[in-house]
Amino acid sequence: MRLLCAFDRGLFKLVSVFAQLLLVAAAAAAFYQVIARFVLHSPADWSEVLTRALLIWTVLLGVALAFRHGAMISVELLRNLLGGTRRRVLEAIIGLICASFLGFLAWIGGNMTYRVRFQNVPSLDISISWIYLAIPVGATLAAIAVLARWCAGEEEDVPVRNDAQG
Repeated sequence: MRLLCAFDRGLFKLVSVFAQLLLVAAAAAAFYQVIARFVLHSPADWSEVLTRALLIWTVLLGVALAFRHGAMISVELLRNLLGGTRRRVLEAIIGLICASFLGFLAWIGGNMTYRVRFQNVPSLDISISWIYLAIPVGATLAAIAVLARWCAGEEEDVPVRNDAQG
């Protein structure tokens, strides 16, 4: 169990670092596009496409991180009414539904990635499948996150804000 927890922490720390680096790279590419277009008056055709591709990867990796922290669909009213075993069963059902959907999304995304493997992004001169690959990778990581969270038995980290508290 310790080995599994260490793997879980290491994997999602790596995902977090990678997502942050991609976000910085997307911001840099977008900044370059603005400078090239409005200062140098010579827009780069690759920077907008690269920014979009990096943001797609960042979002899908961020989804996995959000699921790992418990920011997934929940039924708060029902969850708050239930306690003990019933609450755990509800959390298991929600986790199973989310993991099933994410598994389906990974499967469909994998099929899409395979189908477009011979199409290139003209301005980047790479296969568009590298961009589409974000779907199965992000969905698979999110499904692992849901299962890891459920196995760890953690409570949701998403605080419920009471407007009376400010």
